[in-house]
Amino acid sequence: MPKRKRLIAVISIFVIGLFLLLNFIRQQYVVPILMYHSVYPDAPYSNRLAVSVKTFERQMEFLRKHKYNVMPVDDLATLIKEKRNIPPRTVAITFDDGYKNNYTYAFPLLKKYNIPATIFIIVNEVGRPENDRLGWDEIKIMQDSGLITFGSHAIGPDPLTEIRSEEELRSQIFDSKKILEQKLGREVKAFSYPEGRFTPYIRQLVIDAGYKVGMATNPGRKFSNDDIFALKRLRISENAGNMFVFWAKSCGFYNFIREHRHK
Repeated sequence: MPKRKRLIAVISIFVIGLFLLLNFIRQQYVVPILMYHSVYPDAPYSNRLAVSVKTFERQMEFLRKHKYNVMPVDDLATLIKEKRNIPPRTVAITFDDGYKNNYTYAFPLLKKYNIPATIFIIVNEVGRPENDRLGWDEIKIMQDSGLITFGSHAIGPDPLTEIRSEEELRSQIFDSKKILEQKLGREVKAFSYPEGRFTPYIRQLVIDAGYKVGMATNPGRKFSNDDIFALKRLRISENAGNMFVFWAKSCGFYNFIREHRHK
């Protein structure tokens, strides 16, 4: 084969290989949905459900400084459902359980950096006597800011997969939506499965109840990345105080690594 033809063949193979590689990489991209729980001073490294105020501020500052497109999960779900192009560096921020420290420590920083977030409320724990959960007055203030959207985390904290009563299961999903909508005066579109656990039947109940999006944690590869009723989230804890770790989790490819690292 003449040298010219060999060169053309090599270049062609390289271009095709590069195209296939880039296409593979593109298919592995999943918009990062960051999952927080508690934010408070001196959160211990050992607590996987908490970040310190200092770490949380560094993370929010990182997102703003590097021009991430932070959007509510409702809006993200719409883009995914309609198969529309999602802007680069898009992320969503969520909080589960509705801890009071979300108002005391996280909310001021979200306002400072103008970053929206969604908080999932356990209805029966709002304003509970232990005073470690949000009250309705605080919820209203946060909602009125225009930055915070509230979703349902069911009536109680128990995993829905452990509930055997059909009536109770439906109440956890349907009634929590109704109660929150009555209290908040607006539609509640998002549901977060307690402990991230669900079944295909529970997923269908969330759809039947009228939610627009369902939040899981790590349901695995059997659920597609564009299933808006089983969206995969990345838990953020104090170990993401290392900005390289935080960048890795918010880059869009961490989910691929997570699902394949034990293969």
